[in-house]
Amino acid sequence: MKNKKNYFYTLKKQSLYYTEVSNKSKIAVFFLHGLMSDVTGKKVKYLKSLCKKNNINFLAFDYSGHGKSSGVFEYQGIDDWVQESFEVYKSKLKYKKIVLVGSSCGGWIAARLTWKIKNIIGFIGIASAPDFTKHLMWDTFPKKVKKIIKSGKIYKLKNEYDSFYPIGKSLIEGGNKHLILNKKINCNFPLRLFHGLKDDVVPIKYSYLLSKTLVSKDCLIMLQNNGDHSLSSKDDLKRIGRALMEIVKGNN
Repeated sequence: MKNKKNYFYTLKKQSLYYTEVSNKSKIAVFFLHGLMSDVTGKKVKYLKSLCKKNNINFLAFDYSGHGKSSGVFEYQGIDDWVQESFEVYKSKLKYKKIVLVGSSCGGWIAARLTWKIKNIIGFIGIASAPDFTKHLMWDTFPKKVKKIIKSGKIYKLKNEYDSFYPIGKSLIEGGNKHLILNKKINCNFPLRLFHGLKDDVVPIKYSYLLSKTLVSKDCLIMLQNNGDHSLSSKDDLKRIGRALMEIVKGNN
């Protein structure tokens, strides 16, 4: 699998666009973005810059069906993105000490990776949304909507950005393969779970629930008074950055 510059090719022949900071540090930050987001967001830019300034490796990529990567969103799912994340890790980060940083949907994907990756030294969740395809989508849909999705058609779910999420069978079924809130895994690394009190997309309880799945003796849930779902304000980013650097310094 030879890489064209800034593209990674998966076993399923998807071409995934990535952005990185590469140096000799033994530590790498692996960032997993949110649903229908990409690596051009404020959090990626801020954390990439922070890592560059402090000589830490950084990697973020667009899932299939997102950003500059190949694939059609409507026909991808959580199972695809978990597998892609693991393939990217194995190819580019396998011999590094990993700090997983997951935003919203990425918090779920990052959490799922804790079953697959052994060299994790820290986990930062940002408005984490574990199992959202079941609890925040499927279980809330009326029968009419469920029928549309079951038939293979796409349901346009309005979102907070005056747009919509095109929800297909792949997203729901892919999510069902990776539900984690009924599981537990002992984590010997610090967890820092950020959530905004003004988040009207993913309820705060999902960060608490995630702390029951990822069981760590060093777990802090950090509630942001004015934080919305994106947690991308300057203050939010600085708090996340401080938590990241504390984890890094604890492993130098």
